[in-house]
Amino acid sequence: MSAKTIALTEPLHAYLIAHSVRDLPVLKALRERTAALPMARMQISPEQGQLMQVLVKVLGARRCLEVGVFTGYSALSVALALPADGKIVACDVSAEWTAIGREAWEQAGVAGKIDLRLAPAVQTLDSLIAEGGAGTYDFAFIDADKENYGAYYERCLALLRPGGLIAVDNTLWSGRVADASEKDADTLALKAFNEALHRDVRVTIAMIPIGDGLTLAVKAPVS
Repeated sequence: MSAKTIALTEPLHAYLIAHSVRDLPVLKALRERTAALPMARMQISPEQGQLMQVLVKVLGARRCLEVGVFTGYSALSVALALPADGKIVACDVSAEWTAIGREAWEQAGVAGKIDLRLAPAVQTLDSLIAEGGAGTYDFAFIDADKENYGAYYERCLALLRPGGLIAVDNTLWSGRVADASEKDADTLALKAFNEALHRDVRVTIAMIPIGDGLTLAVKAPVS
């Protein structure tokens, strides 16, 4: 028993990976390819990808959203967990990074499940709402520019069905959110977002110390 989350040393993290992550070659290859890139730190961890797969399966999700694709690892993880008729609307602005993801999606046989929209995510999400998509999605993952987290969250919440789940990445931000001396724009945006989400009675939340911090928010049922 422990009153707080156990610290992950390097040996313990290696044990976690070895005894938890069930890797597919296509996932491992994409991680390795991404690790060689200058922005590799934007890649989610394999244990987080697997957690998201479990969440999608528990939800029975078929319609998903992703804000921030990078090289496509999180979209690939979720797509592999979806049923044959499952779909992800994936929002990003980089044709360069997402091209790497497209290759991996094709190799994994899930490209048909991923609807990549290369446009500002607010624009894409607003168009989905305008098309009548509100209340019809099961799962959303937010991992993009931090200053717009609030805007992405509000739109994803509108698009989610009651009981649907939003997963928000980087909410612990390498510990900087707990440091009062950190004043950069991204850290301040995450601090403000975390505080607002903690007060939001429209959702039930849990902040998970996995990867760089993952907050889960379940949309409340209609009263």
